[in-house]
Amino acid sequence: MKLSVSRLSVLSLAVAAACASTQVRAQTAETEKFDAVTVTGTRVESESPVASTTLITREEIARLNPVSLQELLRGRAGVNIYNQGGAGKLSGLSMRGMGTSHYVFMIDGVKVGNVTSGLPMIHDIPVSQIERIEIVRGPMSSLYGSEAMSGVIQIFTRRAEDGFSPTVSVGLGTQDSQRLHAGFSGKQGKAWYALNGSYSHTGGFNACHGDPLTFQGCGTIEPDTDGYKNGAIALSGGYAFNDAWRAEANLMSVDAENFYDGWFNHSRVQQQTAGAKVRFSPSEKFALTASVGRNRDRARNFHDTVFMNDVNTQRDQAALQADIALAGTLSIGYDWSRDSVESSTKFTTLSRFSRAVFGQWMGDFGRNHVQLGLRHENNSQYGSINTGNAGWGFDISDALRIRANYGTAFRAPSFNDLYYPGSSNPDLKPERSKSMELGVEGRHGWGHWTLSAYENRLRDLIVFDPTKTSVASPWGQPDNVQIAKIRGVEAEVGTQLAGWDVNGSLTWLDPRNRTPGAQYGNLLNRRSRLTGRVDVDKTFGQFRVGASINGANARYDDPNNRVRLAGYATGDLRLAWLPTSDMTVQFTATNVLDKRYETSAWYNQAGRAWMLDFTWAPKQ
Repeated sequence: MKLSVSRLSVLSLAVAAACASTQVRAQTAETEKFDAVTVTGTRVESESPVASTTLITREEIARLNPVSLQELLRGRAGVNIYNQGGAGKLSGLSMRGMGTSHYVFMIDGVKVGNVTSGLPMIHDIPVSQIERIEIVRGPMSSLYGSEAMSGVIQIFTRRAEDGFSPTVSVGLGTQDSQRLHAGFSGKQGKAWYALNGSYSHTGGFNACHGDPLTFQGCGTIEPDTDGYKNGAIALSGGYAFNDAWRAEANLMSVDAENFYDGWFNHSRVQQQTAGAKVRFSPSEKFALTASVGRNRDRARNFHDTVFMNDVNTQRDQAALQADIALAGTLSIGYDWSRDSVESSTKFTTLSRFSRAVFGQWMGDFGRNHVQLGLRHENNSQYGSINTGNAGWGFDISDALRIRANYGTAFRAPSFNDLYYPGSSNPDLKPERSKSMELGVEGRHGWGHWTLSAYENRLRDLIVFDPTKTSVASPWGQPDNVQIAKIRGVEAEVGTQLAGWDVNGSLTWLDPRNRTPGAQYGNLLNRRSRLTGRVDVDKTFGQFRVGASINGANARYDDPNNRVRLAGYATGDLRLAWLPTSDMTVQFTATNVLDKRYETSAWYNQAGRAWMLDFTWAPKQ
């Protein structure tokens, strides 16, 4: 049966959920606070009553014990992920049906992403270095500029709450997998500090079973094991000079070596993210924050041992933001960034910069919550662009809230789109979107839930056209031709059943190509229309047991909707023994039914695997 979501049906869905929640609330007196304090949805510490936000804590990461960031994020509300052959292999993340470069990825406040491809390299970020993750869904260009069409994912690296906290973890598993994490963090007087290092290695499996005749997939047959290793270090610290002045800095460096299949089949990569921030807040009514950051992405590519090429990209950024108490909170600021490339491939242009001014106001009036934002950005390549957002929340009761959001957003063309020799188009315009959302959420004694419906309209999407040639681009070039409409509904719930902690999410999506022509009405490729996950855990004395189910229905790998990938569901099991408050021994088994499936055509996914971890983390 074909599903359709209109504004009327969305409203009906929200009202029905609200009525059901009111009936449940009548039976329970205890309620929970609506929001945890986050920063990503507003660029200030707040409870963010308007933005659609998911928070993943260190406790949840430790309980789930995932082997990768993409495993931790898959199945979350609004999230679709594809992977090309296992650990360390290229992984694309789509939020709310938009493209894999239509979201902003940040580490400790620094915007991260490969300048040439436009993709965040999420597959190289070690999970052991993460303290928490904030996922904000919806248009956020008014705060973060380019790429923030579907939302923002921000990672905060590990640090101590109080005192001195060391941690050591060692893990062994199938496919010759090994991982090690060691570090410490703490607070002493007005200073805080953290130093963490990690190493992981896996022998892997055959990443791809490509076709050398049609060049599909990786275009070759290399029946080998494609391993991966990753070493990372994160350092951060800060000092409060007095009640008004505070400074902090952070650095994260990741070195990885990856083996895969294809004409390039071996790479050595390095990602570095560094940032510093100074905050002056003489009173609760005013704060001024200055920050700088740098993200570097370096890759050396080989065929076996023969060097093929290298690509080094760098993004420098700086910001100045003032937060003023004005019948709420008024934030005004200035953002600056510069993207640059050094490569053995001779790009026609090697750098570009952008400057932007933005303003945001948030206020509460009784049961009403309002968030308004505007941004004007000027880029040296494509000129000026304006974006904005408006959000409203209303507390029907202490346990129930409705939300409505509207926003415009954009994505700047990547360096490959604009300047790659032989197949680029320097006249490309930014991709643009308009998005609407209606949501309802509840917090009760028995747990919490959210339900959101949205529609995204996209235009000027960049698609490669092999028929559009020129002297500079004889093999074709990208062009702003595609139009798309995406409708979706997403839900999250957390509760306890018979002593079991149960957390689940479900996303239904209808991502349609609306470009006139042969592909009109087709589903956008590599998006499953239905995705979800359920995590259940329970503690029995010194033992903790848990299970997860992740699933997605069928998807098409190509825009013509001819290459269909079957749906799948995988199950994971975990058992932890906590002999003391400082020690944890955890066994994790993934894909226990050994399900064979693909999220990107021709690329294999891991079968049944297990990991045994020993962790020592003294509590203060």
